[in-house]
Amino acid sequence: MTHSTGSKAEQYNYDIVKKFAIMALFWGLAGMTAGTYIASELAWPFLNFDIAQITFGRLRPLHTSGVIFGFGGNALFATSFYIVQRTCHVRLWGGKLLPELTFWGWNIAIALGGIGYVMGITQAREYAEPEWYVDILITLVWVIYFLIYTMTLVKRKVQHIYVANWFFMSFILATALLHIFNNLAVPVSFTGTKSYSLFAGAQDAMTQWWYGHNAVGFFLTAAFLGMMYYFVPKQAGRPVYSYRLSIVHFWALSFMYMWVGTHHLHWTAIPDWTSSLAAAFSILLLMPSWGGMINGIMTLSGAWDKLRSDPIMMFLITSLSFYGMSTFEGPMMALKSVNALSHYTDWTVGHVHSGALGWVAMVSFGSFYHMIPKVWNTTLYSVTLVYVHFFLATIGILLYITALWVSGIGQGLMLRAFDEYGNLKYTFIDTVLFMHGPLVARAIAGMFFVTGLLVMIYNITKTISQANKPVKSNATAQA
Repeated sequence: MTHSTGSKAEQYNYDIVKKFAIMALFWGLAGMTAGTYIASELAWPFLNFDIAQITFGRLRPLHTSGVIFGFGGNALFATSFYIVQRTCHVRLWGGKLLPELTFWGWNIAIALGGIGYVMGITQAREYAEPEWYVDILITLVWVIYFLIYTMTLVKRKVQHIYVANWFFMSFILATALLHIFNNLAVPVSFTGTKSYSLFAGAQDAMTQWWYGHNAVGFFLTAAFLGMMYYFVPKQAGRPVYSYRLSIVHFWALSFMYMWVGTHHLHWTAIPDWTSSLAAAFSILLLMPSWGGMINGIMTLSGAWDKLRSDPIMMFLITSLSFYGMSTFEGPMMALKSVNALSHYTDWTVGHVHSGALGWVAMVSFGSFYHMIPKVWNTTLYSVTLVYVHFFLATIGILLYITALWVSGIGQGLMLRAFDEYGNLKYTFIDTVLFMHGPLVARAIAGMFFVTGLLVMIYNITKTISQANKPVKSNATAQA
């Protein structure tokens, strides 16, 4: 093992990759711990203490933003900056200053948003987004990110632009478009925090779900597919199964996702044709989604034995399996007949987490286990702990989604059941009592997942510390 700075580290800007990777794990632990706590508040109501800052309504957006933008965002910055340099054979554009600005700007925005959430300072819309001053900071960071990424591609030393970079570019462009239009607002004053959205009523709902589902489509899907298309072939030691399929996957996904957001608004005041169109495009999304999943899994052709011997490969392939499952479940739930049962129930929450934990988190964990030893020029501290993390995470995810399938489907069936007189058979409180068992199981599932993350953080910390130890010379060792 060598801990000296190699030629790769000199050729590429790995310092910024290291910073984003560490912050991804920090925000992941913070966000997932908050999620486990609010799950526990639902399961055991005595945990709802009379402290406004830790009530469910304040901590829920803290959890979602901490995990999606804190953990997921930092993971994407880290891996995209790593991948674009390695595939273009050039150092990251922007010198030292611009990448540093993206790091500090992004993480300050996450922190400001989190403080706003617990203090009750939000736009008070569907996602309880942070206020206008945070939105402006995010926009500035994103413009710099776009410039760094684009200019790195422009100065590449290879003619070909690898497909992972296609996915990252679509994610950067689409997220910019979504963020700007969804957050068009007028501040009440430049010295206060309050602002009012330019949209209201049905128009606001349409904008919210255009943003919401495309945040899933581009931030949580296209971007992490960029991660998948690099790290799965690298870890497998095999080329992508079908490069042509990866390009078809890219264009079909990029075109279709923009149309599907309104499937969250079936049976509401919006025009019926808009949600019908969204349902149709949701079904069509099955094809590119499953094409990408098959492409990733079949990349292991000729190297299937790695699933027995390589825990990092287990993370990556399991993530693809969850990607396939959640992208089958989502279009089914977009159908109006299924949606009438599933919407506004815990089934939707379970579906989201099968994608967020099973796909996004698992592919990130696998990618980090591959990438972090390389950027620190060392080896993993413990492969055994990677196995431990894998099984803790997998048990947590399976318990989570199973519990919420039971809770959500049971909830939906109870709320639309009628007795022989045509009256509702169950009261709302009956459904709450029924949900108690599954909610307890969901909270325990969260504890499994967070425990797995703690194992990873310990393993990564030991990996980094052994890399930073000075190498003793033979003479010193003998002395």
